[in-house]
Amino acid sequence: MITINEHYLKLEASYLFSNIAKRVSAYQSTNPDKEIIKLGIGDVTLPLPPVSVQAFHAAVDEMSNEATFRGYGPEQGYLFLREAIAANDYQARGADISAEEIFVSDGAKCDTGNIQELFGPEIRIAVPDPVYPVYVDTNVMAGRTGSCRDQRYDGLVYMDCTADNGFIPELPNVPVDLIYLCYPNNPTGATITGDQLRKWVDFAKDQKALILFDAAYEAFITDPGIPHSIYEVEGAREVAIEFRSFSKTAGFTGTRCAYTVVPKTCLGYRADGKAQSLHDMWHRRHSTKFNGVSYPVQKAAAATYSPEGRKQVRELIDYYLRNARTIRNEIASLGYDCVGGINSPYIWINGREDSWAFFDRLLENSGVVCTPGAGFGKCGDGFIRISAFNNYTKVQLAMEKIRAALG
Repeated sequence: MITINEHYLKLEASYLFSNIAKRVSAYQSTNPDKEIIKLGIGDVTLPLPPVSVQAFHAAVDEMSNEATFRGYGPEQGYLFLREAIAANDYQARGADISAEEIFVSDGAKCDTGNIQELFGPEIRIAVPDPVYPVYVDTNVMAGRTGSCRDQRYDGLVYMDCTADNGFIPELPNVPVDLIYLCYPNNPTGATITGDQLRKWVDFAKDQKALILFDAAYEAFITDPGIPHSIYEVEGAREVAIEFRSFSKTAGFTGTRCAYTVVPKTCLGYRADGKAQSLHDMWHRRHSTKFNGVSYPVQKAAAATYSPEGRKQVRELIDYYLRNARTIRNEIASLGYDCVGGINSPYIWINGREDSWAFFDRLLENSGVVCTPGAGFGKCGDGFIRISAFNNYTKVQLAMEKIRAALG
């Protein structure tokens, strides 16, 4: 008989965003005439930058001509895109990253889940709490945890992120092998300084550990003192892998394009203690299990690095940041403590009650959908996350409805 991977049975009954969708659907079925404003899932609403659309069309035209048609591309990504990424996202900021260390993919979510295939089954994993669920669930699926008890899985080291520590966790007080960090943070919207990040790099070196650094929201950083990449910290090349995406930066959530940086000097270790290149391992995994992002999509992504493309992307980011400021200012005026919304598209709000109760109250009384913090971990209970990804007029209307509901 065909047996199953029983580690899947450890997963909590419903993925966070599926649970939200079910509650919203139930509300809509009993209130068909009421408008729903979704400020929950971080999906963009503005169209692709015009330069990307033009590049997309031109690339599709190339695919329609026998002389310029392209079949399978390089699994790692076309060199024109990887060179643009290396020059603009890293070398321009003083980070020593080359095109050969960049792997183009169809999403940072996929990469953060797939990367754990490189690591041994017995490694000790540290995750922040609250946490992006994919970090935890993919390791549960791989069998690296025990059962879930009181919102936490046995076998994981949870690093509390609270208002008291500015939502930046303390260094683990036990040995760990793999560390997940995400800044600007999802879900809290908190940011990390270079000095704070340096402590993590030093800790990873001391432990011979690896940091998985999710920088999917770095484009929303406006403070010049906040690093955009972990590779701006000296020594990070040896102990960190970084993930980025065009999804929120340039509206590619439905187009799918991202990339992972694995420096050639980034090392893991065999059972006998001998060092092993993680770059070589990821290259092999990528080549074996992935056939590359389509040529038109990569041309559209590369167009965002042109002078006009950079201008248009900046306009998209500024639009969502205006939404974020509007949300943050309105929530603060109602007397709620919050973080984020300045260098991040997310606003993390202390609701002063059970997260799901606050979610239901907002939905029932205002028709506004948020994300309950409890879905991100034990430390998220009592909080909600509001996303700035929506039309500005709808954001204003949502704030009016929230003011009426909470007032």
